[in-house]
Amino acid sequence: MSIWGRVIGGAAGFALGGPIGAILGVMAGGAFDRRSKSKSSFNFNRINNNQKQQIFTLSFIILAAKLAKSDGIVSDDEIRAFKEKFKVPKSEIPKVAKIFNEAKKDTYGYKQIANQVGDLFSANKILLEELLNNLFYIAASDGKVSISEIDFLRSISKSFKFSEKDFQRIFQSNLKNSESDPYKILGVNRSSTDNEIRKKWIKLNKEHHPDNLIAKGMPKEFIKQSNKELAAINIAYDKIKEIRGIS
Repeated sequence: MSIWGRVIGGAAGFALGGPIGAILGVMAGGAFDRRSKSKSSFNFNRINNNQKQQIFTLSFIILAAKLAKSDGIVSDDEIRAFKEKFKVPKSEIPKVAKIFNEAKKDTYGYKQIANQVGDLFSANKILLEELLNNLFYIAASDGKVSISEIDFLRSISKSFKFSEKDFQRIFQSNLKNSESDPYKILGVNRSSTDNEIRKKWIKLNKEHHPDNLIAKGMPKEFIKQSNKELAAINIAYDKIKEIRGIS
């Protein structure tokens, strides 16, 4: 069964009106102490990979819908991109659409949800980065990323507790190669040494390797976009080597 079928079952009965209920409906009760009001009472490592994938996917559906609405219009291109890019089976489209349509009614409440997602994945930053990376794809699906969408994505990035440098690295990796800054894609400075840059490139390659992402809890349906980011990282390093004359 695809992740879309599994997440529908796991999300049954969730309420978008409550920032906690929206996501926790898919979690195993053993991973979250409902008697505690502390954010730290949730232990992401105590749930299985299947449940991690459900949380990731439901988070993406809700935030993608609110992103699509952020510039005032939900375009056909954005909806088509969502269905095609993430391989939603025809049998599951009506159910996924029900969640998507409920979430896109307006942008109110997205910050609460983004804050919650950031808390849930706080010990697993690479999944937050890939979630943001995939949201960039939705934003760019109509041929451009509007100012309001960039502001929306930056706000989500802050909810995920990413720095502006982190945000720029993800943003730059989603630009065309001719428009991107290779140093920003790797998150290094122009004053960084060749060795420092190489170490950062190796680190990013390990983090964004598909096997690592799946092991962390990212569904395979989202791997294609992560591969695009990995390609951007490698192209950026090649550019820097060419600029610096590194063999």
